[in-house]
Amino acid sequence: MSAEYKMSQLGPLSAADAASGAKEILETAQLQLGFVPNMYAVMANSPGLLSTYAQGYALFRQDSGFTPVEQEVVLLTVSRENGCRYCVAAHSFVADAMSKVPTEVTDAIRDGTSVPDSKLRALSEFTRLMVKTRGLPSIADVAAFRAAGYTERHMLEVVLAIAVKTISNYANHLFHTPVDSVFAARSWAG
Repeated sequence: MSAEYKMSQLGPLSAADAASGAKEILETAQLQLGFVPNMYAVMANSPGLLSTYAQGYALFRQDSGFTPVEQEVVLLTVSRENGCRYCVAAHSFVADAMSKVPTEVTDAIRDGTSVPDSKLRALSEFTRLMVKTRGLPSIADVAAFRAAGYTERHMLEVVLAIAVKTISNYANHLFHTPVDSVFAARSWAG
């Protein structure tokens, strides 16, 4: 396997170093979280990238129609499918500490095994298939998703989550973003 590219000329930025647009997001993160996640600090090199991510993420969290547990299932599934070590660790931490996802659900997604809750399993599987098929689910895939109690609107919200997580996952791949110490207990080897 060939070596993976890593950004060598761009590094993490602080709010003091970031351009307008990114600076405000970094300052807000510091106020709300008490720290600036490494992911935000590297994405700040492109204010448009960070702003698009932050806005899409906020909209998914506020208006997706998914519960906090379901949101975490979607975000964690996308991150695992994309192989993002940083986001799998971060969303595992958020699942445990904030969204109150049952640990066996989070661990099943992380391990690529069957999610024990049937509705959450259908959500995770549909999300995984959407990533894997690049948004081309089969009629049977959609029927299984709908039979679990989800709607066509939910399918669009999965697309939003995939878009948002792909932004962060790919940026983290390019930077090989180190997992913040806050998330380290839920590090993931991939």
